[in-house]
Amino acid sequence: MTAMEFLPVLFMVAGVVLVAGVTLFVSSLLRPSNPYPAKNMPYECGMDPAGEAAAGRFRVQFYILAILLVVFDVETMFLFPWAVVLKEIGLVGFIEMFVFIVLLLVGFAYAWLKGALEWEE
Repeated sequence: MTAMEFLPVLFMVAGVVLVAGVTLFVSSLLRPSNPYPAKNMPYECGMDPAGEAAAGRFRVQFYILAILLVVFDVETMFLFPWAVVLKEIGLVGFIEMFVFIVLLLVGFAYAWLKGALEWEE
């Protein structure tokens, strides 16, 4: 491959960067800038914030559960393309996906046994 084959990609990247930069610049010129104390306060469901903003920190378990959700969702997204091409990839593809699902279930069982899916207040 030559560098000339990548020239359209370079033009596309340059165009995207230019459009994004121009959009940010123009919006910074046109937007109103009138900060006042009530506008700079943290928003809490329409109520005035009570106490320090850092006082309501999330527990680590919340983040672990969120990461597990993302990991399992991304892994299960691989099932749809596999199902579409199942006839073309044959038995080898079926066995590979079976191993993938078994590993996914092992990871799920491990997280369950470690108590990562328990939500205690």
